[in-house]
Amino acid sequence: MPTYKTIQKPASAELIEKRSRFIGYVRPVTTQEEAVAFINEIKSKHWDATHNVYAYVLRGEGISRYSDDNEPQGTAGIPVLDAIRKRDITDCAVVVTRYFGGTLLGAGGLVRAYSAAAKAGIDAAGECVMTLCSVCTLKCSYTLYGKIPALIARFEGTADDSEFADDVTVRFHLPCDMLPAFNKALSEESSGRAQAQENGTQFFAK
Repeated sequence: MPTYKTIQKPASAELIEKRSRFIGYVRPVTTQEEAVAFINEIKSKHWDATHNVYAYVLRGEGISRYSDDNEPQGTAGIPVLDAIRKRDITDCAVVVTRYFGGTLLGAGGLVRAYSAAAKAGIDAAGECVMTLCSVCTLKCSYTLYGKIPALIARFEGTADDSEFADDVTVRFHLPCDMLPAFNKALSEESSGRAQAQENGTQFFAK
């Protein structure tokens, strides 16, 4: 079953290292345009910062990018990118803003600080697994409708909405590999009168 791991929500976290202030900003993104817009937003917000280091990884476009933003090569952007890769997450952008505190950290200190700020931001954002699901519709009688929510939940699905007319139309999604077993159980419950129709597939957090 196709799955991938990403972050749950935008978040930020801050730490101080030898009076330098590091702020790790994290946001879910799905395209380079979204990633660049996020990076520019943070750069604009922190226009007076010493550095705005970034990294992002995109699943759909199969790319990753990073920038040291004038920190010594290999001490900033790569540690931020590594923080993303070590968690095996994608569709994620991280910007670590640094305000210099007057004390040089050295190469090793910079690597540790940027890694820690990125990790703290990712921790604050949380992780979730995205699962490829069948997006489905089924029509049923009002009598059968009472059994549908529990049946959907039994096969790890989620009911999205219902429309009530002469019959009930239920829209829901569930993992793609669960659809055949769901339809078999639905047929048994309805004596063969109801069947779910797949309208496409989409990734959902499960």
